[in-house]
Amino acid sequence: MKTALMVAEKPSLAASLANILSNGRSNSRKSMNSACPVHEWSGTLFGEPVIFKMTSVCGHVMTLDFNSKFNNWDKVDPEELFSCPTEKKEASPKLRIPAMLACEARGVDFLILWLDCDKEGENICFEVIDAVKSSMKRPGEVNRIWRAKFSAITAKDIKGAMERLDFPNRNEAMSVDARQELDLRIGCSFTRFQTKYFQGKYGDLDSSLISYGPCQTPTLGFCVQRHDEIRRFKPEPYWVIQVTIQSKDGQDVVLNWEKGRCFERDASNSLLQALKKQQIATVVSITQQEKSKQRPLALNSVELMRAASTGLGMGPHHAMQLAERLYTQGYISYPRTETSHYSDNFELLGALRTLQKSNEWGQEIRQVLNNGLTRPRNGKDCGDHPPITPTMLASRNELDGDSWKLYDFIVRHFVATISKDCKYYSKTVTFKIGSEMFTYNWRTLIDAGFTAITPWKALPKNELAVNFERDEKLNIKDARLTDHMTSPPGYLTESELISMMEKHGIGTDASIPVHINNISQRNYVTVAAGRRLVPTNLGIVLVHGYQKIDKQLVEPTMRSTIEDQLNLIAKGEANYDRVLRQTIEAFRQKYLYFVKSIEAMDSLFEVSFTTLAATGKALSRCGKCRRYMKLIIAKPSRLHCSHCDETYNLPQNGNIRIYKELKCPLDDFELVTWSTGNKGRSYPLCPYCYNQPAFRDMKKHSGCNLCLHPTCPQGFYVNGIASCLQCDNGVLVLDPSSGPKWKVGCNKCDVIFHLFEDAHKITVEESKECDCGAQLLKIEYKEERTRLPRDLIEMTGCLFCCEEFGYLVEKFRAQASKPVFNSRQGRGKAKHKGKGKPKPPKDKMAQLASYFV
Repeated sequence: MKTALMVAEKPSLAASLANILSNGRSNSRKSMNSACPVHEWSGTLFGEPVIFKMTSVCGHVMTLDFNSKFNNWDKVDPEELFSCPTEKKEASPKLRIPAMLACEARGVDFLILWLDCDKEGENICFEVIDAVKSSMKRPGEVNRIWRAKFSAITAKDIKGAMERLDFPNRNEAMSVDARQELDLRIGCSFTRFQTKYFQGKYGDLDSSLISYGPCQTPTLGFCVQRHDEIRRFKPEPYWVIQVTIQSKDGQDVVLNWEKGRCFERDASNSLLQALKKQQIATVVSITQQEKSKQRPLALNSVELMRAASTGLGMGPHHAMQLAERLYTQGYISYPRTETSHYSDNFELLGALRTLQKSNEWGQEIRQVLNNGLTRPRNGKDCGDHPPITPTMLASRNELDGDSWKLYDFIVRHFVATISKDCKYYSKTVTFKIGSEMFTYNWRTLIDAGFTAITPWKALPKNELAVNFERDEKLNIKDARLTDHMTSPPGYLTESELISMMEKHGIGTDASIPVHINNISQRNYVTVAAGRRLVPTNLGIVLVHGYQKIDKQLVEPTMRSTIEDQLNLIAKGEANYDRVLRQTIEAFRQKYLYFVKSIEAMDSLFEVSFTTLAATGKALSRCGKCRRYMKLIIAKPSRLHCSHCDETYNLPQNGNIRIYKELKCPLDDFELVTWSTGNKGRSYPLCPYCYNQPAFRDMKKHSGCNLCLHPTCPQGFYVNGIASCLQCDNGVLVLDPSSGPKWKVGCNKCDVIFHLFEDAHKITVEESKECDCGAQLLKIEYKEERTRLPRDLIEMTGCLFCCEEFGYLVEKFRAQASKPVFNSRQGRGKAKHKGKGKPKPPKDKMAQLASYFV
């Protein structure tokens, strides 16, 4: 019997697809990487019996990077990055996705690709093909590799896609390859140069990376442009005449001055004095018009992001993550689409009926069904995916807070698109007082239409309706002059920025939220109240610097031109190699001019930031000059020796302290400790060794818990206890700087043991080993603080096997005391059998000599 391998983009999606295609009859098993299960069942394909295997990837299988020797910032001129060789590397090496796919594809007859139906999905299709083609039977034959195209995780959509299998689109995949290479070469070259240049001079930039991106930088440019408009704005005073009359029902009615406002104070006062002589306001006209508020267009990605930011208080990046999760769970259709038009065969009625049982909006939906569906407005059909719609009913209990809010909005928006327009009367009464005209307006609802399901778009309920008659004369109760000042525009909201990016062709529906998130993460903007984006000093100086050197680097026209070329590649109308070659060369020339003219940007940095020499506070001594180095706390944390003019990088997102003024035996630098709190990771380190490892097998940015010095009291050999069973190649190492709240931590992963609190001293007994392979620990307490059994003040035993140590040891996952990237949480009692730590050679000094660089 023939076999067919199916590949989805995520494990959860693979499970849903398998359940639908097998009618719930699939069997599941683990794959070789355990992260991507395999679901198997029997069925038919092209009229033949087939055994199906459904598995998944986890996003991109491969990622583009430079060859390893070009990833050294210190040894590679950034200009080389425009022409140096690149290579595809595994995106998640630990998952071994290519090997897993090749294993599952061994001997299969067909490959069916169920990746997301956009350009990125097409690119992943060919990454999967490259991984499996050598394992398949006759992969080069026509009709062996197929592409399933779908827009929703529903039985109808999925089974329909299975009946309409197509071929993967090579051109669309190549357009993604081109974008990846351009962004890598352009972004890395500019980023490396300006990061090294400015972080080597200034200490308070508060950003670990001074990045440039062909999309990211124009996005920042929009925010700074609005900031500049606000700064240049000069407020002007103006005056408004406000008249209050009393209706025949005794209601106070405030009238609107027909002229709006006056910028001359004397003229305004003259008009007011003339009005105060009048005591009667006469109704000269009453007009009434029936108006309507249009129902919304079908929902696409950009409108979803705008609405989430404006109405739900969610950033676009977070909103799209939630939308993708709702999609893989089967609640909504594919959320990355530019289309805002329902096709003629779109089953609106069926989608609506699935929602009518809801307690939230069921009544409104049944009303729409009873009245009949209104034909949706004609939006834009971009030929990609249908608009975003609900595909399955959910309740509040099934979804978390933000997921529910987004799902609720999607449902209400969908129902609104097929509801009637909101209709109302707009009534305007015009009054004459002396020579001046005033008006009063209000609206009266006729039919709520779509606003019944979207109350945030409903007419205000506090509008005062007053009955007036033509030629009616009413008493003037008050007339006054109110003074005002013109105000500048507000900072851009995320919603406004998304609109500007869409208008200028910056990014795609998938990448727009990423670019906005990046400028926030890089400390170029901060998100203020109302989700307004306020540029930081760093963001402002960068944009102004680009404008001084080369305006095109920050203007949207450059990127929109590139996007046009990439779209032509996707359509097969432009040559891939020529587009890459011409674009890379154009930016290389811009880079060379940028480097040559960097002083123009530096002049702005000089007046905005503080030099390294004038930043920070004295912390530890330099091993070269024996003078104190200054700790610079602003990102990226580092030590700077002003005498030697040397800067030493430090671990990020933690606290740095001097460590008892102890010195490294190799270079005489004073040691420091890095810690993320009592429940977080910590270790001592030498600033020099951390940046310039002394041993060939020691990686850059290694602390003392990874140092191969055989006799240093802070090193790996002296303090190592046992191999870590939670990760590959990790070793549990005592942190000698952690007392009196002692910790043992893995030097590779985030496993931590809290042990023997308040102990006076803990040492690893190098010559004593437990049967389990772990080194024994010697615990010493002062008599008045001992926690050892039988009030002992000294005890030696195995951390894992000694039962008397059990209640004094707890195992954790590292947990930072403040938000730190990549920290995870967890807790449990120690249940571990050590495998032993790597043993140092007998002749330690001979080994030390062999390791020196």
